[in-house]
Amino acid sequence: MHLFVTDREGREHRLDALEGWRVMEVIRDWGVPIKGECGGACACATCHVYVDDTWTDRLHPPTEEEKDRLDEAFAVENNSRLACQILVTPAISGLRVRLAPDME
Repeated sequence: MHLFVTDREGREHRLDALEGWRVMEVIRDWGVPIKGECGGACACATCHVYVDDTWTDRLHPPTEEEKDRLDEAFAVENNSRLACQILVTPAISGLRVRLAPDME
């Protein structure tokens, strides 16, 4: 399984991923700069990503908790998600996301 992640400089990275890991963990562990300050607890919005339009309907919808955190994020778009709330499964192998602008 793998993910495609576009960093803030516009470079795309193909990252191998393990089932059950959070997309945020995969991105972080491969050294692509994503904060994920709360460690995946949905308590911040520092892992904000934009999901490629071809994938948005293939993911589970965001929970109310995730929507509340996204309300605190910068530059939210219709395809905004928190990478900590997306679990890697075979069904999303090939998922494409782009890192949102840094909140600082």
